[in-house]
Amino acid sequence: MILTNFVSAITFANLIGRLPGGIAQGIIWGIMALGVYISFRILNLADLSVDGTFATGGAVSVMLILAGCPAWLACICAMVSGIIAGIVTGLLHAKLGIPAILAGILTQFALYSINLRIMGMAANQPANPDVYNLVITMRKIPLSIVVGAVLAIVLMVLLYWYFGTEQGSAMRASGSNPAMGNALGINVNTMKIIGLALSNGMVALAGSLMAQYQGFADINMGRGAIVIGLAAVIIGEILCDAIFKKGCNFFIRLLFVVIGGIIYYIVMVIILWLKLDPNDLKLFTAIIVAIFLAAPYLQKLRKTSFKNAFKKSVKMLGKEDKNNA
Repeated sequence: MILTNFVSAITFANLIGRLPGGIAQGIIWGIMALGVYISFRILNLADLSVDGTFATGGAVSVMLILAGCPAWLACICAMVSGIIAGIVTGLLHAKLGIPAILAGILTQFALYSINLRIMGMAANQPANPDVYNLVITMRKIPLSIVVGAVLAIVLMVLLYWYFGTEQGSAMRASGSNPAMGNALGINVNTMKIIGLALSNGMVALAGSLMAQYQGFADINMGRGAIVIGLAAVIIGEILCDAIFKKGCNFFIRLLFVVIGGIIYYIVMVIILWLKLDPNDLKLFTAIIVAIFLAAPYLQKLRKTSFKNAFKKSVKMLGKEDKNNA
C-alpha cells in the first residue's frame, strides 16, 4: 500500500505539473545570478553580501506594498536598497582595504539586523496576492513566467549595452587585470564600487520578485543565495561553452546565466518530486555546485592527459623506428 502511494505520487504527470512553478522561480534566481555574475566573473570578486541583499530586497518590497506603494515601484525601491548595500561593501573593500570576502560578510551580517528593523522586528511579513496587486505571484504562474522572462530580457539588454560603454569596458578591464587597468588610468577601486552596487541592486530586485511570488518576505530567505547564484552561473557557462565551442558574444553568455538558474531550479523540483527529504536540499545544492565547478577542471585535465599520452606514444614509436632502422 505504501509503495503504491509512493509510485502514484511520483508519476510523470505530477512532475509536469510542478515544472511551470519551477521555471518561474528559476527565472527569478536567474535574475539574481546575473548580479552574482557581475561580481564573480566581471569583477573577479567573491561577494558574500548577496545573502543579505536578497532578503533586503524582499523586506523593502513587501513593507512598501503593505504601506500602499505600487508593487512595481516597490521593486525599484528594493533595487535601490541593494545598490546602497553594494556601495557599502565596495567602500569597505576599496576604501578601507578590507578583503572583498570579509567586506561582504560584514555587510551581510549587518543587514540581518537592518532587515529585521525594516520588517518591524518580525521575522516574516506576508503580502496577500488577493489583497495587493503584485508584479508576480504563484497564483498566476503562466503570467509570472511571462513577466519574469520579459524582465530578465530587459535586464540582459541593459547589461549588454552598459558593458559596451566606456565605463562598462573599464569595469571589465579592471576585473580582468587590475594592474593593467591602473596603468591605463582606470580608477579600479571606483569600478569595484560601481560593480558591487550594480550586482547587489540586481540581487535585491530578485529578492523583491521572490517575496512577491511566494507572498511573503522572510528574514532567512536569502540564506544560501550565493551558492544558488554560483550554481546558475557555472551551469550556464558550461552549457554555453558546450554549445558554442568557438565562443559567443556577451549577451548569449548572460542568457545562459539565466538559463542556468532555470535548470538549477528544475533539478530542485525533480529532487522534491522524488520525495527526497527537503532538509537535504542544501546538501544537494552543494553537490551540484561542486560537480559543475569541478567539471571544467576535470575536462581540461582529461584533455591534457590524452595529449601527454599521445606525445609519449609518438616518442615511443619514433624510438622503435630508429632502432629498427
